[in-house]
Amino acid sequence: MKADNIIEVRDLKVHFPITEGLLRRQVGILPAVDGVSFDILRGETFSLVGESGCGKSTTALSVLKMQPVTSGTITFNNEDITHHSASQMRPIRRKVQMVYQDPYGSLNPRMKVGSIIGEPLRVHGMAGDKEKYNARIRELMQVVGLMTDMADRYPHEFSGGQRQRICIARAIALDPELIICDEAVSALDVSIQAQVINLLMDLQERLGLTYLFIAHDLSVVRHISNRVAVMYLGRIVEIADRDTLFSQPKHPYTQALLSAVPEADPELEASRQEPLIIGEVPSVRNPPSGCRFHPRCSQSLERCKTQVPMHQTSGSTVLACHLYD
Repeated sequence: MKADNIIEVRDLKVHFPITEGLLRRQVGILPAVDGVSFDILRGETFSLVGESGCGKSTTALSVLKMQPVTSGTITFNNEDITHHSASQMRPIRRKVQMVYQDPYGSLNPRMKVGSIIGEPLRVHGMAGDKEKYNARIRELMQVVGLMTDMADRYPHEFSGGQRQRICIARAIALDPELIICDEAVSALDVSIQAQVINLLMDLQERLGLTYLFIAHDLSVVRHISNRVAVMYLGRIVEIADRDTLFSQPKHPYTQALLSAVPEADPELEASRQEPLIIGEVPSVRNPPSGCRFHPRCSQSLERCKTQVPMHQTSGSTVLACHLYD
C-alpha cells in the first residue's frame, strides 16, 4: 500500500443470492458490485458517481464492513480489514464515519440533539466527565454552524439542512480520518446543498479529513471532488481527476452522463448534442456479456459484446473501454 493512500480497494465483489419458494432455494446471484478497484489518497475527496442501482452505496457499505464482501480486499491504513470481525472493526469505526442520505431517518427522534451528537463519544468510551462531554458537544455544534442552545431540542424541530449538520457533527465527534458521504446532500434543497457542501469542504481543510463522496448530481461532484470514479452496473468504467473528467471524458458512458447535465445558458443548451445513451438500463440480475455498456453505446465494437475491457491505467487515470485499446 502506498504511503499516501488511506484506503485501497482491490477487485471488490458483492454478490447477493437470489432465492425463490417457501424454502428460499437459491436460483441465482445478483452481482451488485463486480470487480471494483480504487485508491483514495489521504486528504482528498474521491467521488463515486453513476445511475441509481449501479452499486455505489453497496460499495460504500462494504468499505465500512456494514455489508459482507463476496471476494476482493479492502485495506485501510495498511491494515487488511476485509475479513475483520465486529470486534476487530470497532477501533476502525472510530476512524471511518458515515453521513447518510436521509438526515431525519438517520437520527433517533426520541433523543435530544446533544445526546445524538455525543453518542459516539459514549459508545467509544471517550465522553470523559460531564463537563468535558458537554463542552465537546457545544464545540461540535459551533463547528457545524448550529447554536449551542439547540442541544436540548429534538430532530423534528430542525430543518433538513440543520439535521444534516447534526449528522455531520456526530460524524466528526471522534476525529475520524475518513468520512463516507452517501448522497449526503441529495435530499436537500439546492440552496441548502451549497451550504452543506461548503461546510464539508471547510471541515476537510480544518480537520484534515478524507471523503468518499457518493452522488448522482454531477454539478455537486464537480464542486467538491479531487478525483471522480464513474460506475456502471457494478463496475467502474473510468477514473480521472475532476478537471480532466469534466473537460475530456473518454468513456462513452461518462460522455453521455455529462451530456445530460443541463446548461444554464440557453444558447449553449440548444447547441449541445443529444445524450448518447440508447435504450434502458439492463437488469443487474442478468448483466450483458463483455462490456456491460455495449447495448446502450452508440460507439460499440463487435468485441465489446464478448470481451470485458481491461482497466488501462495511466498515472491517476483509469479507463475500461475497447475504443482506446
